[in-house]
Amino acid sequence: MKIFYGWRIVVAGSALQFLQSMLLNQAFGAYVAALVSERGWSKTALAGAASLKSTEAALLGPALGWLIDRFGSQGIIRAGVVLFGIGFMLLSQIDSLTGFYAAFVVLALGASMCSNITVSVAIIHWFERLRARALSSLQFGHALGGMFVVLVAWSIEGLGWRVTAFASGVLIIVVGWPMARIIRSRPEDHGEVVDGAAPATVVAGRAAASSGRAFTAREAVRTSAFWLISLGHGFALFAVTAVNVHAITHVKEGLGYSIAQGALVITLVTVGQFIGVLLGWVLGEKFEKRLVAAACMLMHMVGLLMLTYATGPIVLAASALIHGTAWGLRGPFMQAIRADYFGRRSIGMIIGLSSMITVIGQIGGPLIAGAFADVYGNYRAGFTLLALLSGLGSLFFVLAKPPK
Repeated sequence: MKIFYGWRIVVAGSALQFLQSMLLNQAFGAYVAALVSERGWSKTALAGAASLKSTEAALLGPALGWLIDRFGSQGIIRAGVVLFGIGFMLLSQIDSLTGFYAAFVVLALGASMCSNITVSVAIIHWFERLRARALSSLQFGHALGGMFVVLVAWSIEGLGWRVTAFASGVLIIVVGWPMARIIRSRPEDHGEVVDGAAPATVVAGRAAASSGRAFTAREAVRTSAFWLISLGHGFALFAVTAVNVHAITHVKEGLGYSIAQGALVITLVTVGQFIGVLLGWVLGEKFEKRLVAAACMLMHMVGLLMLTYATGPIVLAASALIHGTAWGLRGPFMQAIRADYFGRRSIGMIIGLSSMITVIGQIGGPLIAGAFADVYGNYRAGFTLLALLSGLGSLFFVLAKPPK
């Protein structure tokens, strides 16, 4: 039995997300803890690098989205893998905060070009009937990468952050390049059809799809749904990015554990992500995605509050699992909702424009948490504020009804 090529793209994209998650997204907190200890740089200054990555992604978002819609994902992803690896190699050589930021610009550019968003656009073009399931499957790589982040933490403690960063760059290029070559932009360009359906099914699917509109980017931004989804997504990222950047340092300095033990908390977050992704397989095609996302926002709030005021390992573990489950379930729905509401015609540009709004959470989460920690000596005030903002964000999804 021939396997639909779209699932090969899902597997390859998942492998790329595995690399990003393990080596950067969820491992960045381990680098922060090591650099604060070794170099004495402030938490706010280091968190600014994470915000720089988000700012760069937001500013490039519309242009990157236009390029994806115009030329496809595959070439952009391949170039991104190379830059991503080179960025880590440059990071291993830095001796100043300025050098750290310069290396991070290259690293962040590469990460944006082969990010979840770029791969998701390709998957959206290959899937329609099982789109939510395919996008949820993409998150398995991200979750699995988080489970292995403890290896990065052990490497930083045992071999040093420089060796770990250089080795990460080599691994990205050696493993990421073959995966990037598998990804293709549109099924029509390769003699395939959406969902791999038989011709009769395709005709019926096109007839059903014709009843809905394929929005242009200009039309999409004129709907309230575009802004509500983007704001809800951005408010979710207040919690997600703050945990990724500062949770290990909070567990180490605020709760008295080691960096490796803090990394185990991140591992539990990714166990929760696995649970959330599996739930997404079941719920994605059965329940209204915006309401599921709204419930996940409340789980983000509860999980972050439990992490902030954890009194022991049981509460700490529960906080990680709740937060991770919400992330794994909600994350894939963000692009699935946009594709359901606005169609495939300009989905790259629509997602790119959305990134200019969601960046408020990507930038705000790490900076707010870091600034409050520098002022008050702990993360309690900052984490509490971000948790409440995440809970408030559930209202945006409740109100984000499909555009007429």
